[in-house]
Amino acid sequence: MAVSVETISNIERRMTVTIPLAELESVINRRLSEISRTAKFSGFRPGKAPMGLVSQQYGAQARDEVFAKAVETSFSDAVVENKLRVAGFPNIEHKPFAEAATELEYVATFEIIPEIKVGDVKKIKVEKPTLSVTDKDVDKTIDVLVKQRVSYTPVKRASKKGDRINIDLTASIDGEQVESTNNKGMDIVLGEVGRIEAFDKKLTGGKSGDTKEFDIEYPAEHEPAQLAGKKVSYNVVYNAVSEPVYPEVDKAFAKTLGVEDGDVQKLRAEILSSLEQEVEKRIKSRVKEQVFQGLVDVTELEVPKAMVSSEIERMMQMTARNLQQRGMDPKAIKLQPQMFEEQAKRSSSLRLILSELVNTENLQANADQVKAMVEAFAQNYEQPAQMVDWYYADVKRLDEPMALATEENVVEWVLAKAKVSETKIKFDELMAG
Repeated sequence: MAVSVETISNIERRMTVTIPLAELESVINRRLSEISRTAKFSGFRPGKAPMGLVSQQYGAQARDEVFAKAVETSFSDAVVENKLRVAGFPNIEHKPFAEAATELEYVATFEIIPEIKVGDVKKIKVEKPTLSVTDKDVDKTIDVLVKQRVSYTPVKRASKKGDRINIDLTASIDGEQVESTNNKGMDIVLGEVGRIEAFDKKLTGGKSGDTKEFDIEYPAEHEPAQLAGKKVSYNVVYNAVSEPVYPEVDKAFAKTLGVEDGDVQKLRAEILSSLEQEVEKRIKSRVKEQVFQGLVDVTELEVPKAMVSSEIERMMQMTARNLQQRGMDPKAIKLQPQMFEEQAKRSSSLRLILSELVNTENLQANADQVKAMVEAFAQNYEQPAQMVDWYYADVKRLDEPMALATEENVVEWVLAKAKVSETKIKFDELMAG
């Protein structure tokens, strides 16, 4: 076999491979022998037909199979021999196999993973957020938990912000009805986050049994577009008005949140611990993202198109699955590859850079680090020990904790060399992120 490799660009190669047919004759004969064992010919039992007859009928098939396999194996061998790291699938061209007279020749064009020289990590700047969780933060969290457990009691007074109203509603544009509850009643919490303020203001002040008519002019950028820039006339009948009733932060409340003895101070301590863990997690995430972006920024790298295309395809499939899980039709969204191109380039670049650092700096996670990551995962479940056993029951399940532990090694390695500063941040700002 003869192999020549031509450099087309920094990451593109053209390989020409020539295989003498004499090297393949014995392989073709063995394949014909295999076929003869099961081939059926009139007047002959299976396996007893003359090889000349077998060759006449199945010779072309055997040749094509052997040649195709020869192309596959010879390409792999040539790649190894020339120490090439191929990115994606090669484009292989050859004449029809039937035209090969004395040798089989093909040309493979492909991209390679380039040699990567990670940039100067000392130029990377990282701002590490710092904060301490306070009693006020615990109070805010308890307030959220209280509001999540709200109940409602009917009242005879007029509705106000925070109340839940049940209404029958019809909406019309230019006298044509566009929406209706069909007298089935609809619950609305006035002033709830995400609601239209002008609409809720109109609904404020109504009592059970009242009827209201009002108009609302929606802005041109309003969603859904059906109402954008339109004046909508509403007719509303109040079926009920209910005020919110919030639970007391007492022993019973603590028990509903898993504190068996109902000790409120113990509840506060558990919330404080949980918030501190979440703060640490989010700070790590922010630092990690800055480190990764810094590595991409300081490293000049030409990413193979095949890698980017593969990453785009993966992102599109993942997005389509997420849309389906939310009850949306991905086809209606019309996902386009260009929507993901920049993100795919960054992701592919980062993957190559991380791989290079892990290999050159020996940053692969060790067994103890993987175990620590698994145990951290397991703490999110009621029976952590069983989850640890589940991870170690199948070595493939360790891929994710191993990858994350390795990424942590990379982050620590970069932070030891980068310009790191600390920036105080408010609790609400970190949680909002």
